[in-house]
Amino acid sequence: MSRIYWDSMLFIYWLEGNPQFGRRVDAIWSQMQKRNDQRGANQERVQRAKVELEIAVSEVIPFTLATADLYGRIRGSLKVSSADAIHLACAANAGTDLFLTNDKKLVGKVIPGIQFIVGLDSNIL
Repeated sequence: MSRIYWDSMLFIYWLEGNPQFGRRVDAIWSQMQKRNDQRGANQERVQRAKVELEIAVSEVIPFTLATADLYGRIRGSLKVSSADAIHLACAANAGTDLFLTNDKKLVGKVIPGIQFIVGLDSNIL
């Protein structure tokens, strides 16, 4: 079993059935289920998304003081957005094996606490 962190866009692709990336994300999620990996609008749509996320997400990673410190170091040393730095800091603080993203700017970055940062198009299945 591995700890895998999904960048937020992957959830959006999956929940909205994105024609370009939705199937790929669904295939990855199915493989994660088989391996037992850990994964942290309008009101009707929000409720449906919340229910689907509660099924799909095995853990929500908190933003702690330690995460804030990591965020500051990541934001100060890498040219990434604040949102990306928050994701990377949360994943690093949780000790993530694989950070999965569709953001090419993040792929291959080296962050202590994250073993690998790979793109959605990588051969991880």
